[in-house]
Amino acid sequence: MVSTERLVAFAAMSLLVIVIPGPSVLFVIGRALAHGRRTAVATAIGNVFGSYLLVVAVAVGVGSLVERSAALYLTVKLAGAAYLVHLGIQAFRHRGELTASAIRAKPAAPARGDLRTVLDGALVGVTNPKGVVFFAAVLPQFVDHSAGHVPLQMLLLGLVPIGIGLVTDTLWGLTASAARAWFAGSDRRLSLIGGAGGFTMIGLGVTVAVTGRAD
Repeated sequence: MVSTERLVAFAAMSLLVIVIPGPSVLFVIGRALAHGRRTAVATAIGNVFGSYLLVVAVAVGVGSLVERSAALYLTVKLAGAAYLVHLGIQAFRHRGELTASAIRAKPAAPARGDLRTVLDGALVGVTNPKGVVFFAAVLPQFVDHSAGHVPLQMLLLGLVPIGIGLVTDTLWGLTASAARAWFAGSDRRLSLIGGAGGFTMIGLGVTVAVTGRAD
């Protein structure tokens, strides 16, 4: 149903978006630094669950509307591209705020229940602006409209970034929990990550703006 070329291309773009530290990644890192490995993993699981709720919403709602209206498709795409650029600029401008100082100032809190932790992660995932823009503006571009079953294609394609996100978020959390002292010892390290991520996000926004579906 979904061609290998589209799948690979979508996986590549998904990886590019996901590896850029955003609200979800910073949330996982914060939980790892404050509570440790178990909480970090539970948070990552909740985050991808929340993100997939966005996929479902696009597939059954926004996705079908975008499919039927070229004007709406263009509007969503350009709005998404503009917002990605905006996020990139904001990430670069406020890169100095991506620090662990606030976390270092607080004593490690006791771990919360796993279910509550998963729900917290899901809330961050479903309200993540980067995820909303990506699934609403980018996901429809990789659907093969001539093959039909567009919502099902979106649901299947959506599993790609979900799988990548689960792996990368878990790795971020495990790394942070294993290297608390390293992260908390230098605000500059998180600042550099945020700055690089900002530039990459701007480039992604431009890419979304100039590309489009051919079918």
